[in-house]
Amino acid sequence: MAPVSRHHPTEAGHVLLTGASGTLGRVLAPGLSAAGHRLRLSDLLPFPDPMPGGARFAAADLTDKAALAAACPDDVTDIVHFGGINTEADPEAILRVNIWGTLNIFELARERRARVIFASSNHAIGFYPRTQQPLAITDPCRPDGHYGVSKVYAEALGRLYHDKHGIESVHLRIGSCLPKPLETRNLATWLSYPDLVRLVLAALAAPEVGYGVVWGISANTRRWWTGDDAHRIGFVPQDNAEDFADQVEPEAGDAVTRRFQGGSHCGIGYSRHR
Repeated sequence: MAPVSRHHPTEAGHVLLTGASGTLGRVLAPGLSAAGHRLRLSDLLPFPDPMPGGARFAAADLTDKAALAAACPDDVTDIVHFGGINTEADPEAILRVNIWGTLNIFELARERRARVIFASSNHAIGFYPRTQQPLAITDPCRPDGHYGVSKVYAEALGRLYHDKHGIESVHLRIGSCLPKPLETRNLATWLSYPDLVRLVLAALAAPEVGYGVVWGISANTRRWWTGDDAHRIGFVPQDNAEDFADQVEPEAGDAVTRRFQGGSHCGIGYSRHR
């Protein structure tokens, strides 16, 4: 029989935020705290001052099960997993941190009966040509590198842990999360910092999510992606990259970078039809 979740959508939860000291973690921590969630922050590096009100920090390596368990409160209701390697890297490092580390997170969620909010990525579908859009979450994954493969793995792991163990998870396929769009590609892929916070708060507040996948982008006029579970969690983005259309730079990179939706990740190590 599937375990009963500790998650209570009508109440602020006790949230473990991994990757808390990273760029997006430092955006999320104050936003989640302001919404009333009790926070346990975790990363390899200390969280920079000021610490959000009531939050506590515990250093932990995602590959160290014991350290990760020690960093996670026994009464945790939700794990917001933004830790790990956040770009293309050596495959062995990706395997160790993003694959095994994410498995450790889901095992911890199973033991604590917590909901997982996972930072997936557009790089899970990055090898779709830009001419093939809009994409929906029902379209097959086409990762554009080992980093993208690790996100596909995590989404499949979330599906498994829901079907086999009853663990809820929402997977956020984040596009380009930046203070503002920088290049023409971002006019389709941008996720503003305020919309990032809205997205995670919506995933935390939704009454029942089961297993879900949501495109992590703002309400961009030129968006490439649609047909997701945003309506199931009540996520309504409010920002639009089009407001910055006259400020962005032309996209740099070679023809491969500009052809595929994943951008520069697609060109790393590319050798086909050179």
